[in-house]
Parts: sequence; structure tokens; C-alpha cells
Amino acid sequence: MKLKKEYIILGAVIIGVSLYLGLHNANRTHYRMPNLAEIDGKYISKIEIGNAGEFFTLDKKDNTWYIGPEQYPADTEKIKNMLDVIESLTVTALVSESKNYIRYDLNDEKKIAVKAWSGSTLSREFDIGKAAQTYQHTHIMLAGDSNVYHARGDFRRKFDQTIANLRDKTVLSFEQNEIRKIEFKKDNEILLVLERKEIPIVKAKEKDAEGTPPASTESKIIWQDAEEKSVDETKVRQLLTTLSSLTCETYINNSKKEDFKNPLLTFNLKGTQEYFLSIFPKTDKDAKSYPAVSSGNTYPFLLPDHRIDNMKTTIDEI
Repeated sequence: MKLKKEYIILGAVIIGVSLYLGLHNANRTHYRMPNLAEIDGKYISKIEIGNAGEFFTLDKKDNTWYIGPEQYPADTEKIKNMLDVIESLTVTALVSESKNYIRYDLNDEKKIAVKAWSGSTLSREFDIGKAAQTYQHTHIMLAGDSNVYHARGDFRRKFDQTIANLRDKTVLSFEQNEIRKIEFKKDNEILLVLERKEIPIVKAKEKDAEGTPPASTESKIIWQDAEEKSVDETKVRQLLTTLSSLTCETYINNSKKEDFKNPLLTFNLKGTQEYFLSIFPKTDKDAKSYPAVSSGNTYPFLLPDHRIDNMKTTIDEI
């Protein structure tokens, strides 16, 4: 009799657990995990990013991205990072249906709203919250869906940007090997002129019996000053390396290149094209940066003083 009662209790437990799991699963399967449409990032032509109610737009024109109403050129690598996320956005799990968005940084004050268009078609729209504890997922919400999901990857910081941060900070760019002449001025006075020369390489053992060296097709590169004295090529290469891929600290807003006159230092470079970099006195004696303009950018900008000091040191060593 006792054994029969135990079987009855065990059966009741099994039925109860089965009912719970059945009802629980039924409740959990009334939704389907969002299946996002595939999009190709190369066709995205416009991105809108909003944070705390402030929005700015990125527009693609002739394969170049521009920011905001001023249409500043954008940083190519940072835009690529955004496009990779937009293209491959993948929902991996449902996190919450409670609409308690604050804990996920998906409330209006914290979320980052993203919209991406392909031509006139809105291809992707989602809100970005904080990263998951593992930093392998990010909390997101999808347009028209009140649930919070995990999306694959930790990508909030890629969109947590300002117009200033997204601007392309390249202010001078050229191929080092194309440069044939460098002119350095201080207070508009020429202090140094360097020219690149190619001279033939002749080995002593190659001279004939009369001591005449044969014609040589080999040559080496040297740099000479205005008096045709050779200078340290390593130092010249060091200077060209700095100037050939020069980036600024930030841009000077509400100013034009024409507003800056009487440079403190000027570099003029000649090759297949002509390039220049002009550096102006600090506006404040305690400032940590120098105003500057260049042939490679439409806008005036700031260069950190340590970089200018390094350039001056290299010139002094040459």
C-alpha cells in the first residue's frame, strides 16, 4: 500500500513538472527570434547616429564619406567599423521583455540610435545599449520591438562618437619617394634647401686598363644642401616620414586658412606635385598646440607642440 502511494506521488510530480515545462515553453515560444535581413555594407549611403537627443548624419558621395551639414571628410577606418556592424548585425538571445531599459543603457538618455539607408530605403534601424558582462555581446533594441536582445560583438564604442572624433584628421599625405626638393623657412626666411640626387655607383675593380670606369646602370640616392654638400639621409627620411602621413590633433572651428598669416615655420616640398605645411605662433603662451595649415586640407588645425619640437630638432641635426 505504501509503495502504491509513493508511485502515485511520483506520478503527480512528473505530471506537474511536465505541465510547468509545457506551459513555460509555450509562453516562451509565442515570439520568434528576430531574423534580420541581410544587407551589403557597400550599398549603405547614409547613416544617422543619435545620442541623448542629438543627431548627426554621415553621407556617402562618390565613395567618400562626409559628416554633418558642413560635409567634413570622415575617417575611413571608423566608418568601415560602423558598416561592418550594420552589415553583420546578428541577434543571439532574448534578454528582457520587462521594458526596464535603464539597466541596459537603452533609455533615452543613454542609448545610441542608429539608422542606415541604402539609397532611399531604410535598411537597418536599432538602438545600442551597454556591452554584456562578458564583453562578447551588446544589448540592443530593434525598431518596432520593445524587447532587449543580445547582439554578437562588443561594438558600442564604435558608434559612441562625435563629429569631431569622426573627422578625417589627415592633413598632409604624399609618397616619400616622389619628393625631390625640400625647403624650410623660419619667419619667412629660407634656412635650409635640400635636393635629392641620384649618382652612379662605380666599383674600383670595374675600371679598365686605362682607369676608365665603365658606364653604370646602378645608382644611389643622396640628399644635398644648397652648397651641394651631402647631408644625413636618415634624418631627411625621418622628416619625410613625419610629413608624409601627418595627422592633426583637432581642427580649429570657425576659422579659415586665409585667417592665418606670417607663419613661424614653413615646409615646402616639391615632387610630382607641390606640398606645404605652415605652422603659426601659439595663440596662448600656455597652449600645448600650434595652429597650422597645409596643402592637404581645407581647414586650419592644431598640431601638438612635441611634434613640432621633433621636426625642429631633425632640421637642426640636418
